[in-house]
Parts: sequence; C-alpha cells; structure tokens
Amino acid sequence: MTSVLYGAMNLCHPISSTSALAENQHSLESVVEFPKVKVIIIPALADNFMYLVICKTSRKAFVIDPVEPASVLVAAKRENAILTSALITHHHWDHAGGNNKLLELHPSSEEGQLKIFGGDDRIDALTHKVEHNQNISIGCMRIDCFSTPCHTTGHICYYVNTSDMEMQKPMVFTGDTLFIAGCGRFFEGTAEQMHKALLEILGTLPAETLVFCGHEYTVPNLKFVLHLDKNNSNAKMKLAWAERVRGIKHVTVPSTIAEEMCYNIFMRCNLSSIQNLVGATGSIDCMDKIRTIKNDF
Repeated sequence: MTSVLYGAMNLCHPISSTSALAENQHSLESVVEFPKVKVIIIPALADNFMYLVICKTSRKAFVIDPVEPASVLVAAKRENAILTSALITHHHWDHAGGNNKLLELHPSSEEGQLKIFGGDDRIDALTHKVEHNQNISIGCMRIDCFSTPCHTTGHICYYVNTSDMEMQKPMVFTGDTLFIAGCGRFFEGTAEQMHKALLEILGTLPAETLVFCGHEYTVPNLKFVLHLDKNNSNAKMKLAWAERVRGIKHVTVPSTIAEEMCYNIFMRCNLSSIQNLVGATGSIDCMDKIRTIKNDF
C-alpha cells in the first residue's frame, strides 16, 4: 500500500514559495506535469481548487471551475496557454460563480469564443450543455463527461486522457462528488445516487487515475474516517502525510482511485467490515448512514 500512496503524493510540486503566498490563499499554486499534459492547481476562496489543464503540444487549455478568473488568466498567460474552454462541475456559486467575469475578461482566444461546458441549466453563462458519456476534445486531450447526480442534480465529473496513455496518467476532476477520503453532501440526491457515482462510475476507472477534487478537505476527511474505521493503517499514513504538507501550505491533491479504495470510507461501503461499523444492512444503507454521521461530525 505504501507504493500506492506515495506514487500520487510525489507527483505534485509547488510553483510558488511560501514567502510569495498571498494572505488570503489557502495553499501554494502547484503543478502536476507529464510529457503531453500539464495541470496547474490554483487555490481559490477559503478551500476551493481551480485547475488549468494544458495540452503541451498545442498549448490549448481548459479550466475547471474558474470561480476566481483573474488568477486563472494570470496562470494561463504565464504558461503561454490558449484558454478555449471552462468545464464546470456544478452550478454552486463557489464553482460557477466566476463564469460571467471570465467571459468579460476573456471572451475569446485565437480558437474562437470561450466555451463554457456543464450539465446543468443553472450554471451561469453556460454555452454547451453536456450529458453522460459525451466526450469533448481539446488539443491532445479527450474529456469524457460522467453524470454524477447527488450533490446537485446536474453534477458532472470530467475524465481526461490522451491517445498515448504510456506517457500520461488518466485524470478525473470530481468537483464536489468525490473528495480525497470523502464525498459531497447529498443536497439534491440520494445515497443510492452517490453509491452509483462512487462505486459504479468513478470506482471502476483505472486504478492509477489521478483524482483532482474541488476542495482541500483531506485532513478533516481522514480524521472522520479514523473516527469510524479506527484501525485503518492506510488512513493513518495518509493523515500523517497530509498534516505535514498542509503545515507548509502544500496541496494534498491529487490522490488516485486506488488510494481512495484503501481509505475512503464512502468508497468502501460495499465491504461487510465497514457496514458492521455503522450497523448497516447493505451497501446503500451503509452509504446513507455514514453520510448522516459525517454531516454532524
């Protein structure tokens, strides 16, 4: 398990130094880089993440959830990226609230008008509504759209890969559906829907898929896991690492699907050992009970 954990932990590197950290930034801007694709992790608000994802051959790029668009455009200019699209996971203001401002600041590029993709008509400035299993091509990247309703009815996760997977790990941008060691609240859905999203959709992606979530919630999520699953050595190891890196303002993203299967209690609710911890009668009941406990934790 150590190799599974530390394989993801060592991928991300800070771009800026702690001395350059703005007073209101929760984390250092960071990068995960492969031969064909670069992901810039941009902190926003109190604990949000935005992601600028760049095809290194064409320089074409998209951004995930640009709630603070000025920061995105600074990063795009620095990286000499051609920002063509914004991919929005869901309509909540802390993810979609920067769309109109982004269009005002960056209405178009040499590739044409900025496109705003999403799965919900409530998303500000939406130009392209997507559906489950629809795919989008941007530069060398193929993006598959997965409908994961529960946190909101129109939530989309974006799965990104390239034609040469030997040089590029697949990635999934999960918004507020899947967090490191946790999941989003069931604001507009049910335990059955979250169970499908986590175990049947995201949980069946390749084990090495990198998970880029919408918030820096890793430390409290792991503390909750250990509140219930007290002997989970993987969670203990991950928590020790996460507390150390958060102490120096480093981000804890990405994880991997393989990691989540080891310590994310919501992705392990199909196990009888986890069901027994909360007196559940099955996998969906376990999901419901754990989320209810987490809501009050």
